[in-house]
Amino acid sequence: MRKPRIYIAGPMRGLPDFNYPEFNDYALIFRAFGWHVENPAEIGAKYGTPERINANPAMLAAVMAAEIHALETCDVIVLLKGWQKSVGAKKELHAALSAGLEVRLASDAPSIFDPPERLRP
Repeated sequence: MRKPRIYIAGPMRGLPDFNYPEFNDYALIFRAFGWHVENPAEIGAKYGTPERINANPAMLAAVMAAEIHALETCDVIVLLKGWQKSVGAKKELHAALSAGLEVRLASDAPSIFDPPERLRP
């Protein structure tokens, strides 16, 4: 049986360290619970620093496309606190709903760490 796959979505721009510590903390926890994690902080790092990405609209669009592609391989999207104020997170939520992903809120811990019923052994 394959590992359940989760995508982390939430605000980045305008937050200290682009909120990478929160994304990375959740990724670490989900991996400890056996999830395969798609973390936008890690995806973006392949393209450069957040400052460089945000300064270049074409690069920002490429990163968002890569993130949406990664999201579409997942079973669940988890929304971090403040996601409602993030243009990117709202786009990711829309894509997740279109792809039929289960939606969970990070504030619903610890139940967010359980895989969807259809993926449980």
